[in-house]
Parts: sequence; structure tokens; C-alpha cells
Amino acid sequence: MNGFWESIVSLIWYTFFFLMPAGALSMLVHFLLSLPLRRRERARFFLDLIETALTRGQPVEHAIVSAAATRDRVMGMRFYLVAAHIEGGLRLGAALEKVPRFLPPQISAMLCAGEKLGDLKRVLPACREILRDAPAAVRSAVHYMIALLLVFSPIAVFLISMMAVLVIPRFKEVASGAGAGGRLWPVTRFVFDHSFLLVGFETVLFLLLVAAAFIYVGGPGVVRWFQFRRLPWADWIVWHTPWKQKYLQRTFSAMLAVLLDGGVPEAEAVRLAGDCTANEICRCRTRRVLAALEQGARLDEAVGEFDDTGEFRWRLTNAVHARGGFLDALRGWHEALDAKAFQQQEATAHAVTSGLVILNGVVVALIATAMFGVLIVILKGAAEL
Repeated sequence: MNGFWESIVSLIWYTFFFLMPAGALSMLVHFLLSLPLRRRERARFFLDLIETALTRGQPVEHAIVSAAATRDRVMGMRFYLVAAHIEGGLRLGAALEKVPRFLPPQISAMLCAGEKLGDLKRVLPACREILRDAPAAVRSAVHYMIALLLVFSPIAVFLISMMAVLVIPRFKEVASGAGAGGRLWPVTRFVFDHSFLLVGFETVLFLLLVAAAFIYVGGPGVVRWFQFRRLPWADWIVWHTPWKQKYLQRTFSAMLAVLLDGGVPEAEAVRLAGDCTANEICRCRTRRVLAALEQGARLDEAVGEFDDTGEFRWRLTNAVHARGGFLDALRGWHEALDAKAFQQQEATAHAVTSGLVILNGVVVALIATAMFGVLIVILKGAAEL
């Protein structure tokens, strides 16, 4: 009978101290990994709502308020804030500006440009191109990196810290007591003298991964917290990240094509397309394009300021002579940009995760070699006696 109650107590202890924390951690990981996907789904639903209202000939603002009256939680709290601002008398663009984190900044800027153009339906295809999902391989690589961050990196930091505090000092005492201090291997002396440097190295790697995961989960709204208008360092980093730069080029190209198809003058179309990127570096390059247009350059020549490779200029030159509009003519360019961006993003995620595993292995190998080096030196000394 005592064995039965001991089994029950063991089961309760196992449930509360292992299964429940493991389940909570799994739920947290799922919640964090699904946040970017949920943001995209909400944005797609919002675009579908706008398109449905326009197709039926209804005012967009009325459709948003009617959808908010259903109290469906799928759209999230920010959707109801937008609906509340619209119900208070604001237009769609002004309401989106009041709730900047409801949609990705590029989508909000495109919808505001469509409102100024007087034809929201025309900008919807360009908005949907921005919301295109990454391939499954890219998502799995990024998710693997975050899982590695949440599980293995903290364990590695904890174990190496414990070894630096508890194990390495004991081995130092053993080596000095055996009189082997002068015969230690260089690797052993390095680990003994710089054990906390190894801990600091692991901690820095962990913090860098935390920052990357925080940006991925938080999305563009989190990045804007650290942005300064006079010093747009976050936008500079985004522009110089290879796959992000291609996404920005796609946004600019898609919106420029939509505006040109809508009969907007070239200079105004370029300015609005630059604003739709929601990136200060892109706006700076847009001003160079406008300056070139003012000096008499053709549009396909002026956009060379926006693309250092010259491919956008070639694509736009061909689009001028194509049938079906600029957006259809540039669709292949947009798909090529997406494919290259996805490839670079996947390669970076794999490189980061593989590099982290290798670096952790190197640190563990250094510590293990140092420990065994002490034992080997002591054994050699004992054999010589």
C-alpha cells in the first residue's frame, strides 16, 4: 500500500515539475512562432474585407465598422481600434495612421496612397505581393533557429557557467597540488586563465539570438521603437540586409507599377512609391530619382538610383513596351526578387544555426581538452616517479 501512494506522489511530482513546465514552454514557443503568421493572416483578411466592399459598391469604412460589430476575436484588438476611429469620423488612411501596428507599414502606406489615388482596388494586388508567404523551408529554418535559442543556448550558457565556477577551480587546485602547473598544455592554461571569457562569449551569442528572435516575433512595429528620424539606423540595417533590400525593391517596383497604370504622373508616382516602402534609405534614393527626372532623364534611366545592379532599369525599359500594364510586365521581376530573398534568408538561417552549434562544440571541446590535459599531465608525472 505504501508503494501505491509513493507512486501517486511520484506521478504528481513528475506532472507538476516536468510535464506542466514542458507544456507551458511548448505553448509559449507555439505562440511566439505563430505571431508573424497571424499578423499576415489578419492583414490578408483586412484586404479581403476591403476588396469585398469595393466589389459590392459599399463604402470601405462602413464595411469595417460592420465587421467590427460581429465582435470576432480573430482580427485582434487593433482592428477594433481602427474601426473605432472610423466610427468617430476618420477616413481609412487617417484611422490606419492612428493604429500604426495594425498592418505592416508598407501595407498601410499603400492603402493611403490608393486612397489619395481614388482607387483602393488598384493597389490591392501590390499589397498582396508583400504578404506572400515564405516557402516552408525558410519558415522551418527560422523556427529551428528560435527553438535552438529557447532550448539549447540557455542550457549551454548555464552548463559552461557552472563549469567555470565549480569545476575549473577544482582542477586548478588539483594541478597546483600535484606540482603540474608548469607543465600544463597551452589549451589548459588558456581555459584556466580565460574561463569567464568563454562564458561571456556564450552569453553574447545568446543575447544576439534573443535580439534576432525578438525582432522576428515583434515584427516591424518593434523595430520602429528604436528608430530615430535624424539617424535612421534601423532602416539602414534593413536596407543593407540582402533579403530585406529585395523586399523593399519589390515594394517600390510594385507600387510604382500600380501608380503608373493608374495614370499618375511619373514624379508623383515615384514619390508615392518611395513613401510606400516606409524606409528612410529608400526615400533618400527616391529623392535622387526625382532629381534625375527634374534634370530631364527618362524614368527607366532615373530608377538606376534605386537599384545598384541595373536590373530594375532593364526590367522597367522592357515594361514600357509591354502590353497589359506595368504591374503585369514586372511580375516576373517581383517573383525573381522573392525567390532570391527566400534563398538568402534560408541560407542565413541555416548558417546561423550551424555556426552556433559549431561554436558551442568548440567551446565544449576546449573545456574538455583542458580538463583531460590536467589529468594526462598528472598521470605522466606519476609515471615518471
